[in-house]
Amino acid sequence: MKTKIFIDGKEGTTGLQIFERLPKRSDLEILLIDEDKRKDKNERKKLINAADIVFLCLPDAAAVEAVSLVENPEVRVIDASTAHRTDSAWDYGFPELSARHRENIAGSKRVANPGCYASGFISLVYPLVQAGVLPEDYPLTAHAVAGYSGGGKKMIAAIESENKTEEMCSPRQYALTQCHKHLPEMQTVCGLKYTPMFNPIVDDYYAGMVVSVPLISRALTKKYTAADIREILAAHYDGQRFVKVMELGGGDSLPDGFLAANTLAGTNDMQLFVFGNDERILLCSRLDNLGKGASGAAVQNMNIMLGLDEGTGL
Repeated sequence: MKTKIFIDGKEGTTGLQIFERLPKRSDLEILLIDEDKRKDKNERKKLINAADIVFLCLPDAAAVEAVSLVENPEVRVIDASTAHRTDSAWDYGFPELSARHRENIAGSKRVANPGCYASGFISLVYPLVQAGVLPEDYPLTAHAVAGYSGGGKKMIAAIESENKTEEMCSPRQYALTQCHKHLPEMQTVCGLKYTPMFNPIVDDYYAGMVVSVPLISRALTKKYTAADIREILAAHYDGQRFVKVMELGGGDSLPDGFLAANTLAGTNDMQLFVFGNDERILLCSRLDNLGKGASGAAVQNMNIMLGLDEGTGL
């Protein structure tokens, strides 16, 4: 029997990306809503409760409403919004963080899919918190550059428009009030005492991102070298299929010495880098904001929930 899938919000960027990854799979049946009924609450409710797994690709308030429509106790939900990422009743959908995370996802009926920037930050910081490298009051800062697809349909249309402004050709900083929606997730999942400083930048290319976290070695719990940090990350992610810790300094993966942000576009891969020296260490996480940062991660979580090879369809 095929697993029935419903994507609530299929017209959004993440929903479309999930949808594109599923139709070729013979093990799934995609439940489709009539175009003229996609905002019809009763029709959505019917499909939600007819599905085995529901992907929510909606604004936060709409995602909360969609969950309230679930009456079938067997329905399992993967929410791609930020609405439930710090909710203790939901399981956080980053299976590589620990065996416990993976086990919780496998048995869960409510999985909160991680945010793209948050995935990059958490992939670097969570292992170091767990290893006791970072003191609880360390003043963490994160810088990130991402393709414009992360801004959704409105930003995509603006940047791809013939009326595109000259400023849109430039990297543009935003969330300047330090209230970016991924910050609560970044702090909560990593178990940080204080909210990090976060500097996101959107640039004039479609997909891919790099999240960077600088560390000052003298401010850590003891003196760690860049090589020490790289080994801690490598041990944490040993054996993982989609998260790879690269050679110290990038090695052969950076032949020209530049770390491009769009290298992994179209994949569900994540690469972690350690640069710098024994005093100033730079951590970088490279991923596709639409892949491991959104739809790819959602499909990976679905596969784990269904007891399948996690890379199926990816």
